Amino acid sequence: MSPGTEARPSRWRAGLGRLAAGAALLTAVAMLPWLSGNDPALTVLQARSADQDPTPEQLAAVREQLGLDEGPFTHLAHWLGGLPQGDAGTSWVSGEAVLPQVTSAFAVSVTLMLGALVVTIAVAALVSARTLYLGSRRRLHRGTGAVGVGVLAALPKFLLASLLATVCGVWLGWFPSSGWEGPASMVLPSLALGVPSGAMIGGLLDQSLPAAFNEPWARTWRAYGFAPHHVARHVLRRALAGVLPQLLPTVVGLVGGAVAVERIFNIPGLGRLALDAAIAQDLPPLQTATLALILLGVVAGLLIQALRRALLGPALRDGALPTLHAPTAARGRFTRWAAMACALALLTLVTVGLLRDPLHVDTAARLLPPSAAHPLGTDALGRDLLARLGHGALRTVGAALAVTVVCTLTGLLLGMAAQVGAGLTEVVSTMPAVLAGMLTTAVTGPSASGAALAVCLVGWTPYAAQASALLEQERASGHMLASLSFGAGPGYLLRNHLLPAVLPPVLRNALLRLPTTVLVLASLGFLGLGEQPPTAEWGRLLSENQPYAELAPWTVLGPACALVLLSVLALSSTDATAVHGPASVRGRMSRRSRRRGVQREDKVIARRTEPRSVV
Repeated sequence: MSPGTEARPSRWRAGLGRLAAGAALLTAVAMLPWLSGNDPALTVLQARSADQDPTPEQLAAVREQLGLDEGPFTHLAHWLGGLPQGDAGTSWVSGEAVLPQVTSAFAVSVTLMLGALVVTIAVAALVSARTLYLGSRRRLHRGTGAVGVGVLAALPKFLLASLLATVCGVWLGWFPSSGWEGPASMVLPSLALGVPSGAMIGGLLDQSLPAAFNEPWARTWRAYGFAPHHVARHVLRRALAGVLPQLLPTVVGLVGGAVAVERIFNIPGLGRLALDAAIAQDLPPLQTATLALILLGVVAGLLIQALRRALLGPALRDGALPTLHAPTAARGRFTRWAAMACALALLTLVTVGLLRDPLHVDTAARLLPPSAAHPLGTDALGRDLLARLGHGALRTVGAALAVTVVCTLTGLLLGMAAQVGAGLTEVVSTMPAVLAGMLTTAVTGPSASGAALAVCLVGWTPYAAQASALLEQERASGHMLASLSFGAGPGYLLRNHLLPAVLPPVLRNALLRLPTTVLVLASLGFLGLGEQPPTAEWGRLLSENQPYAELAPWTVLGPACALVLLSVLALSSTDATAVHGPASVRGRMSRRSRRRGVQREDKVIARRTEPRSVV
């Protein structure tokens, strides 16, 4: 069977997966007012006029006007029927046409996404530049440092946005700190969104480059005398193919997920429009915004898939890809000391904080700076921040770890079902966690478990995209085809080829995204959808004290530093999950002997390939 005939049923399955996922998401959004248990007519009426005590006659008039008695499915059918004619309905709150509002907000969000993409690529290039330079010159003998990547990846986007708006917008006046009036208005929001995302993408790329430099063709090219920049360009092309799918959930998801940044900079984006519509239970704009996000996810997924196949070339189609095995590199002394220092600092903060009362309120001690009595200062209610940081450590890290484990396992399972999971990943990757939180809260009520469930519903997409890409490359490798020719069964291939190639990179990705999970849970709690006050939780500490960041910066400095310490500690442990080749070979060979073996192999290749004079 030719590759073209093999691809047709796969494309049909992927298309059916996208259609089913989009239909399920639109149906869930349409049922939001009825799932919440609140009267949609009451919510819409309060959003219109802020009337706290409407009469039964007013509620009946709103129900008749909006057709709420017909139920969610009838309303969804009417809304879908109007889309072919370009009619997305009218807003239940404002009475204006929905399509112009969504189109304008979508254009703003896509423009902001493109700006964040530029910043993401620039930061990722800076993060991986050292490894690319040293690897092309065969001087990459130590593991890459995770300290800088951990610091940048753990920066809370809304906190970075507040800092940029205050310093660069208000104090220095370099760029506008509010509104959307021109290209200058997108600089600060793009930095706030792109710097953490770029650190995450760059960290993943930086971890995959040594394996690409270790491929036989790269060593052959270096021995033959190819220029370092020529080798580096092709190695980057090889490593980028495995990292490229992370752009879909990381950057494209910013279109609907940048709600906090859009609020800080007063940007009329699609995420903000969808959130306001969901709070007011205004279904027409909410459904139209959700449909726009679904279409964006599908188009972006297809483009990324086409670009990735173009990078890999015919080797992916013909089953001629070499397997990526990273060489064993010694961990840098600075990285080891940084990991030990982070662990000691976190342990000290938690231990000392547990000895204090996190709920004691002293209004006379509001927003006090750090002192001997309060080492991290106090918050707006006079509560000791060190006590709240220590008591919230177990809850914060425990919830984030549990959510990360569930998301990783779900992503692995759906990534292995590539053709069905591809469409589902593209659709769900652009769904804001806030919208998922509102859907789960409508069923479970506001709670920590409801927020965790909401993050699990959308947080598996990065791991599914990565697992799917790695599995496709592993299936196209030469040793995989050799195992199949010798009659290897599915169980053998899964244990000895697929899982060893997929698990280590996915685990490193999960550790890299651990602080992001904490912040997403915090954003849901800040909106009243997750952990409720006065519970001490790191993300909630950041959200509660963010309005006081300019007046009392120490209120956010403590939890932000705790997140950075957690991120650096998590990333420093990723060296243990690196892929170094078969365990039997690792057990028989030391680092020095493997390095000498590679050098001898390069010399042999050089002698065989150098031109000889003809006498």
